[in-house]
Amino acid sequence: MWKPSQTGSITPTPEPSRPAPPPPAPEPVGRAQAVTSDQATIGKGLVVKGEITGTESLFVDGKIEGSINLPGNRVTVGRNGQVAASITAREIVVLGKVRGNVSASDRVDIRAEGALTGDVACARISIEDGAYFKGGIDIRKSEAKPAPSEVPA
Repeated sequence: MWKPSQTGSITPTPEPSRPAPPPPAPEPVGRAQAVTSDQATIGKGLVVKGEITGTESLFVDGKIEGSINLPGNRVTVGRNGQVAASITAREIVVLGKVRGNVSASDRVDIRAEGALTGDVACARISIEDGAYFKGGIDIRKSEAKPAPSEVPA
């Protein structure tokens, strides 16, 4: 910042020093893929009839009739979402209404305001208090990670 001196000449005055911002924290390895991947959105005013396939996650706040096949990705049915379809994905989160069978390679979450009518096949499931669920549950073993081999001492 420049200030005029009393003699009329301009002399520089140093700015107060600011500490450097801390470096960003590294993202957890398992979550980095889900956070950085693209996510498609079907808004409140959209109605889709047919088959949805792809390689990115999907957020549904509109209506879908048919099937959703997104292996390895997340499907989230928002509060306004109404899905009458079979869903196949890595992770399925239900905040709205789903009518159809769902299959997840990892987990299914039915939140308190969510409703799911249909059979579920997954490795892990979470149903919050207040959620509606009607159907069967098939718990599949998740993909087994190789156990470390024991070395004799």
